[in-house]
Amino acid sequence: MTEMAPLGRRAAVEFVGTGALVAVVVGSGIQAAKLSQDVGVQLLANSLATVFGLGVLIALLGPVSGAHFNPVVTLAAWWTGRRSGEGPNLREAAAYVPAQIAGAVGGAVLADAMFAEPLVAWSTHDRSAPHLWLGEVVATAGLILLISGLARTGREHFAPVAVASYIGAAYWFTSSTSFANPAVTVGRAFTDTFAGITPASAPAFVAAQLVGLAVGLALVVVLFGRAAPAAEDVVLPHGEHHPAASGR
Repeated sequence: MTEMAPLGRRAAVEFVGTGALVAVVVGSGIQAAKLSQDVGVQLLANSLATVFGLGVLIALLGPVSGAHFNPVVTLAAWWTGRRSGEGPNLREAAAYVPAQIAGAVGGAVLADAMFAEPLVAWSTHDRSAPHLWLGEVVATAGLILLISGLARTGREHFAPVAVASYIGAAYWFTSSTSFANPAVTVGRAFTDTFAGITPASAPAFVAAQLVGLAVGLALVVVLFGRAAPAAEDVVLPHGEHHPAASGR
């Protein structure tokens, strides 16, 4: 395995990767709304762009940072690896999560700029309803189960396809269209476009995602048992871990 990149570089990758992901989500939503008035066609275009964009980002950046791009993925990796020292430590999680949130906001602003929208316009797309919160619990739990399951079974190399495919499917089978990501949720509050979410709706979505994180971790234990050492650092493995020196 290659040597792990410095924490600053990994945090920068998380910033850029999360920003690029949100730019794909928001930009494709704007483009879809410009090209079609059919909401189904808009969602199809938005979900396909997200699948392809996310898969590329994981394949490209995963070897550097693990391609979390998502605070719940970072927290899951920290929680499951906290005893073995194979996951990110608190210092690394504290670097990753703000980078992801800042990147998400930057990605939304970038997408708005590319389509000559106001750079920052709070979304008016209300998403406040219990069935939507349930959709976020399901989407997030499934994502955590998938990522941890790939790690437990030694199939991390399938992550670009598997994770992107899951998110694409969850666009359609969850009522919330599967945000499943607190950073992305915050970023999407900054754009009053197809993919937006009102700032007032965002806290409940984030709370539901954290519940989904807990449910996903519980399902991992039920379905795969307790974590074996060296199994949980992951969307993609990214170099040797040296717990005493750094850690992801």
